[in-house]
Amino acid sequence: MAHALDTDPEDLADQARASLVREIERSGAWESDPVWREAFEAVPRHLFVPYYYIGVTGGFERVWGEDPDPRARDRWLRGAYADAPLATRVRDGELVSSSSQPSLMAKMLTELAVRDGDAVLEIGAGTGYNAALLAHRLGDDLVTTIDLDVEITEAARRHLAVAGYHPTVVTGDGARGVPERAPFDRIVATCTLTTIPRAWLPQCGPGARILAPMATGLIALRVRDAEHAEGRFLHTPAFFVPLRGATRSEPEPPRLGGLPRRARGHDLFRFLVALTAGSLDPHDAYALWEREGQPTRERYGITVGEERAWAWLDDPEGPYAWPLP
Repeated sequence: MAHALDTDPEDLADQARASLVREIERSGAWESDPVWREAFEAVPRHLFVPYYYIGVTGGFERVWGEDPDPRARDRWLRGAYADAPLATRVRDGELVSSSSQPSLMAKMLTELAVRDGDAVLEIGAGTGYNAALLAHRLGDDLVTTIDLDVEITEAARRHLAVAGYHPTVVTGDGARGVPERAPFDRIVATCTLTTIPRAWLPQCGPGARILAPMATGLIALRVRDAEHAEGRFLHTPAFFVPLRGATRSEPEPPRLGGLPRRARGHDLFRFLVALTAGSLDPHDAYALWEREGQPTRERYGITVGEERAWAWLDDPEGPYAWPLP
């Protein structure tokens, strides 16, 4: 077998993409909607990550497709098709934007439950890769993506054009939505929220679905009307960079000192602490967590009403409920 360096870059990209598709297939991410396989087979991820950063001691190392060293280019191309998140924009040592793990993207796109003809708003343009997958499935005209950072949206628009896709790319505060493109049948966020932005609901048609990272999970909401939505969390863990913008509020990190080590490091306990930050003391959260049998994410939900929004365990009107910002 020829060494990778003797292989044409496009052939290598095709091989790497096919390998990624097989890996996502094995994960079961699109089992309930296998049409998404076609999008991942068709959209070349490497065109959306001309460079990315790898964490190293003391900072980040930049890996890019125009490196003069052919071995470095090979490393970049193979990394572009790894089933892993890629840091794509770093500012002052802080991660600002990334390309999400492809199998998680596939899971989220499947859970979005799109139908032919659905108009979709994506909050967080990132590299443009997710918008390209949506555009491949639904068509350019039905996909809108927004990001606060003009550098991010310009790069996303450029990547999309190179790959042959032309959805609407907007620079602005994603928490405000894109009213001029409404109504939407689906809203998907690729950044972590602390609450459900009120501006989104009037931009949704009745029965619309909102899928968004919150705490360390994914909330799936059904929109009833311009002031009401409700839904439960999926079982899937999810970690994204926070939503940035004028309406963003960021709670202080919880203090977990004095709690048992097994709880401090437990994924489901940390989810509860993140979900109830600012309204439930971590020690009270621990007592609840033990009392209720260490609840899984699917037992939690969120309700948005006319006057308030709240998270809850088991029942929106039950004894365990916490206000959202």
